Amino acid sequence: MSSRPVVLGLRENLAQFSLLVGITAFVGAMVGLERSTLPLIGRQDFGLASNAAVLSFLVAFGLSKAFTNLGAGALAQRLGRRRLLIAGWVIVLPVPLLLGVAPSWGWVVVANALLGVNQGLTWSMTVVMKIDLVGPLHRGLALGLNEAAGYGGVAIAAAASGWVASTLAPRDVLVAASAIIAASALALSVLFVRDTAEHVALEQASHGEDGVAPRLSAAFADATWRRSALRSCSQAGLVNNLNDALAWGLVPLFLAAHRASVAQVGVVAGVYPAVWGAGQILSGHWSDRVGRKPLIVAGMLLQAGALTTLALSDGRFAIAVIAAVLLGMGTALVYPTLIAAISDAVAPIGRAPTVGVYRFWRDMGYAAGGLLAGTVADALGYGGAIAVVAGLTAASGLWVALDLRAGEGRADQTRHALYGDRVLVGPSGTRSPSLRRMPVRQGDDHV
Repeated sequence: MSSRPVVLGLRENLAQFSLLVGITAFVGAMVGLERSTLPLIGRQDFGLASNAAVLSFLVAFGLSKAFTNLGAGALAQRLGRRRLLIAGWVIVLPVPLLLGVAPSWGWVVVANALLGVNQGLTWSMTVVMKIDLVGPLHRGLALGLNEAAGYGGVAIAAAASGWVASTLAPRDVLVAASAIIAASALALSVLFVRDTAEHVALEQASHGEDGVAPRLSAAFADATWRRSALRSCSQAGLVNNLNDALAWGLVPLFLAAHRASVAQVGVVAGVYPAVWGAGQILSGHWSDRVGRKPLIVAGMLLQAGALTTLALSDGRFAIAVIAAVLLGMGTALVYPTLIAAISDAVAPIGRAPTVGVYRFWRDMGYAAGGLLAGTVADALGYGGAIAVVAGLTAASGLWVALDLRAGEGRADQTRHALYGDRVLVGPSGTRSPSLRRMPVRQGDDHV
């Protein structure tokens, strides 16, 4: 056990926080590699149509990631965040080999199922560990930085691998790059990452509770239907990732059907995660100031408007780029804010299992989106499928507006009233704040 004082705060834990941000970028890069290379591999190496490839690998990825999120949240309290982070990088090590020697597309689907497990473990743990480190005062900013790093990694890896794959075999690019990223991230996690159990215990002490984590069944019920602050975020997360599945799998086909060039499709595919990633830094911090609910509602409605614009664009490139920018802005408002809202509504000891349930429902959106995109597109065409998802997104935003109670509104004021200082310091430190005021219990739904 370290002899250093246990402190909550972004500046006070900057080294570990920055390391976890870097690892999150590696997590995103593993997925970004596939956004530009996997459809080419399916078409050139396996003779598959893009639509079939999207449906198979997206569904496998979404299901495995969703169920891994559920298990990771429950196991984090028992096994520790760091152990699960390392396990996630170990599990993905066979993926480059499977992709390199795959004799059939089924091997690629299996590799994507393993990639989903990797994403569920590594992204879940980096998210939760950052929340543990910074405490409640700058939670939104921490999540904004986390998601910005992850989706910055997606955008950079997608652009870079697509550029390299224009001169080299796409499968070779995917295999080599994924092997390098996985090995590097595993080494960083083993050698330098420290567990955050003491930070959780310190923050938990301020809540005046007995420190018992909720059962997974209780956390599942709370985040799925029982508590309004959690269920509204869970459904919004699912619809948000349904959007992403649409953008990942169907939008390139929609643009290609309207005679967009490969380069133009690449621009639209890259602009969306780039705006999403960069915007989350500002939106996460903004939610600390104005509260979570306004940004979630505005973001979902902006996403709906962007998809409606795209559906009516007839595939025109300039309009598609504008729609991609708007979709990225809307997603940036929503993505880190939802996890911050979930974290606000539960005690620290219940954070990992509850965030795990939320991430389960959120990433089920990939499976739902993969199935919905193909089915509705076959019946109504690409534009019709995009319009249907736009309608679902608007309905999701209205759900949040009606079901998520705003409470006191300003997250930073609530944190200041609770702690009376910007950091918490453990018993081995030299100072500690008042922990007597305004205990936040799991029954409180103020967001």
